[in-house]
Amino acid sequence: FFSGTLNKGSGALPLAATTMRAVQSARRGARLPSPRLFAAAGVGPGRRHYQGGLTDKDRIFTNLYNDDDFGIEGAMKRGDWYKTKEIVLLGPERIIADMKGSGLRGRGGAGFPSGLKWSFMPKNNKTSPQYLVVNADESEPGTCKDREIMRHDPHKLIEGCLIAGTAMRANAAYIYIRGEFVYEACVLEKAIAQAYEKGFLGKNACGTGLDFDVHLHRGGGAYICGEETGLIESLEGKPGKPRLKPPF
Repeated sequence: FFSGTLNKGSGALPLAATTMRAVQSARRGARLPSPRLFAAAGVGPGRRHYQGGLTDKDRIFTNLYNDDDFGIEGAMKRGDWYKTKEIVLLGPERIIADMKGSGLRGRGGAGFPSGLKWSFMPKNNKTSPQYLVVNADESEPGTCKDREIMRHDPHKLIEGCLIAGTAMRANAAYIYIRGEFVYEACVLEKAIAQAYEKGFLGKNACGTGLDFDVHLHRGGGAYICGEETGLIESLEGKPGKPRLKPPF
C-alpha cells in the first residue's frame, strides 16, 4: 500500500486509507466503495473509450466499471451462470470444438488458440487427477486487466473455471492470485463461497452429476511466479523457480 497522500483540489485523501476501506468492504461482502471516493484520491475511473465501432453493450465483462454488485445475485442478473448446466453437459469434445471454432485466443501476449491449448490435456487418464491452474498473479509492470475482473466480475472467472475445467477433464481449479491483491482475494473468496452455496460448485456442480472444486491460493509476491512453471512450483509448496521443461 502507499502511505502518502494524493492532492485533489484543495484537499488530500490518503490512498492507503481508501484501499483499506475497500478491503474491509470486501470482507463484509459489500461492494467496493463508490468510484467517487477513488476519484477523490486521484485514482478513479476515467472516461470510457471504445474502438472499432464497439459500444458499451458489447462488453463481455459487464461490471468492470463497478456499476453493479459483484456478488452472485448481481452476476446472475447480468447473465452469469445462465444455462451453465447445459454447456457443461455438452461434454469436453464439443466444448473444445466450439472453442476452436470461435477463434478465441489467449491475451497473455502469445495469442495462443484457447481451444487448442485445452485439447492438450490427456483424454484417457484414469489413474491421477487433473487440475486447471489459473494464473492470476499479474505482476508485469503496468498490467492491470485481470485484477479488474477479479474485483468487479469474479463470477465470470469462476463460471469459466467450471466450463474450462470440464473441457479439460479436470476435477478442480486452483486460482493462483498475486499476494498483494488483498481486496481482489477477498472478493474472490466471497464469490467462490456464494457459488458453493448455490450448488454451482462442489458435488454435482450445477446439477450436472460432475464434481468440481475451485480453490484460491495466495502467492508471496514473487515476480517469477507469473511464469507458469514457477507458478506451479510455488503452488506445490516449493520455491518459485522455473522448470527446465513445460508441464505438458
